[in-house]
Amino acid sequence: MNNLKLRTAGMAVSAAAMSIALVACGSSGPAGTGASADSATMWGLTGGDQPVFQASIDSWNKSHPDSAIKLDFFANDAYKTKVRTAVGAGQGPTLVYGWGGGVLKSYVDAGQVDDLTGFLKENPDVQSRYLPSILESGVIDGKTYALPNNKVQPVVLYYNKEVFDKIGAVAPKTWDELMALVPKFKEAGVAPFSLGGQSKWPDLMWLEYLVDRIGGPEVFANIAANKPEAWSHPAVIEALTKIQELVDAGGFINGFSSIAADSNADQALLYTGKAAMILQGSWIYQGMKKDAADFVSSGKLGYVPFPTVEGGKGDPANVVGNPSNFWSVSSKATEDQKKTALEYVKDGMFTDENVQSLIDSGAVPVVTGIEDKLAASPDKDFLSYVYGLAKDAPDFTLSWDQALSPAQGDAMLANLDQIFLKKITPEQFASTMNATIGK
Repeated sequence: MNNLKLRTAGMAVSAAAMSIALVACGSSGPAGTGASADSATMWGLTGGDQPVFQASIDSWNKSHPDSAIKLDFFANDAYKTKVRTAVGAGQGPTLVYGWGGGVLKSYVDAGQVDDLTGFLKENPDVQSRYLPSILESGVIDGKTYALPNNKVQPVVLYYNKEVFDKIGAVAPKTWDELMALVPKFKEAGVAPFSLGGQSKWPDLMWLEYLVDRIGGPEVFANIAANKPEAWSHPAVIEALTKIQELVDAGGFINGFSSIAADSNADQALLYTGKAAMILQGSWIYQGMKKDAADFVSSGKLGYVPFPTVEGGKGDPANVVGNPSNFWSVSSKATEDQKKTALEYVKDGMFTDENVQSLIDSGAVPVVTGIEDKLAASPDKDFLSYVYGLAKDAPDFTLSWDQALSPAQGDAMLANLDQIFLKKITPEQFASTMNATIGK
């Protein structure tokens, strides 16, 4: 099996101090499990993996009543703010859910998460179960601080085959083909692209892929390495310009800036035929499988790589997205809480039942030796496609808002939102972002 190749870069980081009042969207700790105020705690995200994590913790708590774990779920956007604030205040969960990259480095630099290198050495079976390059994503300065906990998550261009068939179109392979489809779908009364612009992070997928296709992964590697004026690279300017050209052409559904990805409203526009395409992570397949089972099972859902850009330097097989999500262990937890957390990581995660649950949900687990299980799934076409995308990618770039420091990531998303709304120019975006380098 080939390993995923993930670009990593050292990043200077400063933690963002923010506060928010937030109510959990769900929790675990059923009567009789032994979960209490002194139990280890875990925070996860609502959405596709929620039932899988819930089942895993319920099973753990049932068989380990004296070391139960309390699990709470939060919506994606709110979670990212809440967890940074809580961890920074020494009040985070025992098991911290994250993406690696710059945010993880900010935790490491502040001494907020434990070094897990020794744990892996003592438990070689834990280390060997992971795809090595994904495991590497939790490494900062040669030490492991986070362990993968779910699935491979490249960003994919999805399309509604039924809508395409109505106008006699085929999925775009080039940017010019993509732009040529815009007026055709508009004439048919269908939005070319759905977009959860209110959430801002879906906007980023467009910039990530366009910069990669135009300039190659080295452009963002220089940004992540805090090289002066790196945001002014011609590939960044061209990518932002193309985004605004797509906006001007009416490429995105009306009112995209008020559509939230957390509620799955963006993907609903695809499967209801109101939008022809959506650029989103492989994780939304789980949502569509649950909310639009007939659409998925009938073969109406199509998926292709992001188009090439004429004259671009990037390999068309490169992908962006999240190699996985991760668990880190809070350094502020009690020794008993840490012991429970590590015992769960060792024996409660990626059991045969857990792996099969992930596959059944429509995801590709980040563990070795699952080819036969993927092939036996009713979702084998999509799962094999995603697995191949990730496995064969010459470069798999981590989502920029996670790869960068929290301060840079927040500034980037805020200013990219202004790009999509046509309130600033590409040059203004680059100038603003150059000022964040090293912060």
